[in-house]
Amino acid sequence: MKAELLVVVVVAAAAALLLTGEAVWLELPSAGTKCVSEDIQSKVVVLADYYVIGNEEHATANVAPTISVKVTSPYGNNLHHEENATHGQFAFTTAEAGDYLACFWMATHPPGGKGATVGLDWKMGIAAKDWDSVAKKEKIEGLELELRKLEQMVQAIHANLLYMKAREAEMREASEKTNGRVAWFSVFSLGVCIFVSLVQIWHLKRFFHKKKLI
Repeated sequence: MKAELLVVVVVAAAAALLLTGEAVWLELPSAGTKCVSEDIQSKVVVLADYYVIGNEEHATANVAPTISVKVTSPYGNNLHHEENATHGQFAFTTAEAGDYLACFWMATHPPGGKGATVGLDWKMGIAAKDWDSVAKKEKIEGLELELRKLEQMVQAIHANLLYMKAREAEMREASEKTNGRVAWFSVFSLGVCIFVSLVQIWHLKRFFHKKKLI
């Protein structure tokens, strides 16, 4: 009974993480770029809202700072690009697994040379789904809707575990290959050192024989 309760608690905690998404604040300098990366598996819906928060200098100067935004996939494909924005949104479905990168930099430089704060609300998978639309479309509500959410949460958790297992296997394989190459390189380096030492000894013996020192 305790084991079953523990499993339910773990699933609920993981589900809560999936529902919350990720909200971050970035302090942008007046010059330079700040990026946020997220490791996401393939076929996952991503939805993000970003907005600029000015500081006291901007309010005094009555100038709203604007930013430029660029979102790229693990293979460098451009998924979103916006210039001179104070707020915006990007949404896409991941085509490949890996690190997705969202970069922000100042597009305008208000007086004072100050940067700005950017709020980023990043949602993925279940957290990005519009459950109100689902409920209206399928005419479900209450307990049935909550059970549908739990079902999709469990599927997402299972898919995430499989993804993590696959990534762990890839990392282990890469580590084993690296260890093998390092071992062969060490053996080769030792062989070269022995060969060089033997050549030096041979040359020394010839030199000593030539000088009739031995």
